[in-house]
Amino acid sequence: MKLKAAVVAALVLLSPTLAMASPNCTTEAQDKWMSEDAMKAKVAELGYTIKTFQVSGNCYEIYGFTKDEKRAEVYFNPVTGDVVEAEIDG
Repeated sequence: MKLKAAVVAALVLLSPTLAMASPNCTTEAQDKWMSEDAMKAKVAELGYTIKTFQVSGNCYEIYGFTKDEKRAEVYFNPVTGDVVEAEIDG
């Protein structure tokens, strides 16, 4: 029984690091969002190369590279195209 409790406790403690939720990028309805093509163009203007582009929650999200060839995971406000959160590998 102690082992089971320890496993449950470990899972509870680790769960925030195992499942990162996307940030809250907008409260606007999807019909107010930029088209995916317009967002991809904006991302390119910002200097990112897109490997994967997707909708994540209420954000546009890319996995790709910066202009310095660093790996990047970036969340964008789908209405304005602004960066909401970015994780860039150093």
